[in-house]
Amino acid sequence: MPEVSDCRSGTVDRGASARTPPDALRPYRVHPAPSLGALVLQNKKVLYDLLFRTSAETLLEVARDPRHLGAEIGFFSVLHTWSQQLKLHPHVHCVAPAGGFSPDRARWMCSRKNYFLPKKVLRKVFRGKFVNALEQAFQDGLLRFEGNLKLLAKPKIFAAWLRPLYRQDWVVYLKPPFGGPEYVLQYLGRYTHRVAISNHRLVSFIDGQVTFRWRDSAHHNQQKLKTLSVDKFLRRFLLHILPKGFVRIRHFGFLANRRRTKLLPLCSQLLGSRPQPQAEHHASSTEEAPGLYRCPNCGGPMKVIEWLTAADIQLRSPPVVTAAA
Repeated sequence: MPEVSDCRSGTVDRGASARTPPDALRPYRVHPAPSLGALVLQNKKVLYDLLFRTSAETLLEVARDPRHLGAEIGFFSVLHTWSQQLKLHPHVHCVAPAGGFSPDRARWMCSRKNYFLPKKVLRKVFRGKFVNALEQAFQDGLLRFEGNLKLLAKPKIFAAWLRPLYRQDWVVYLKPPFGGPEYVLQYLGRYTHRVAISNHRLVSFIDGQVTFRWRDSAHHNQQKLKTLSVDKFLRRFLLHILPKGFVRIRHFGFLANRRRTKLLPLCSQLLGSRPQPQAEHHASSTEEAPGLYRCPNCGGPMKVIEWLTAADIQLRSPPVVTAAA
């Protein structure tokens, strides 16, 4: 159901010689069963929250199991709801370091380079957690049923509809960071503040027809064109508008908001790396801050606060007023 990404997938290598730094990020992806689409559209907030929660619980539980990794991991998750053709395709990308803390937090435990967590176990655990949570949401009266779904409001009919979900194959997709950890973050960064489709994929709008590019992953990622009527295009686009105030990037484990201030320095310490300086402390010399920009006048360190496009600069610039001759 969800889509998860991690740093690694495989058995646990507890030896110090096999250590992999925590920035070796790898992506997981978890997808919901296709039959849930109509229910999702009527209960976006409830279903997407369940997707976040159950996928996170699955990763944390399987990672803690000593038969797999036996470690406390941390990761962040990003919700996507669209396919390349703008159809409803809810899934969560999860990106995690290739290891985690030992139960006593006294050492860093690393996975092997070719293995992080077992896909089959993740698939079964996630399916059980999500379907159980869906059943609980029904019992708590959190689900709405409108139109063709009205009959599902009856407990016996809902139970019969839910039963096949336990037998379906649920998708958990894992892969290593083929382009390095920087590529993983760059890839996800394209989508964190974007909805469904970017401008460069729009090809034309002629006679009430919208044409856009899409990537066909079933045929070696070939670039193809799709043409839809403007009404159908807008209908697909609007499927992906999230409920007001919904948070689509969330952090879990030792990266959770309430824990990372304390645990990230410990992570750096166990890995033998120097912890990052606090934001309020600035380097005083070029040697102490080699990655920062330098002021061309005084040579002091400068920090990038915001990147502005030409359009942003034009919007923020005060209007130019010229005196009449």
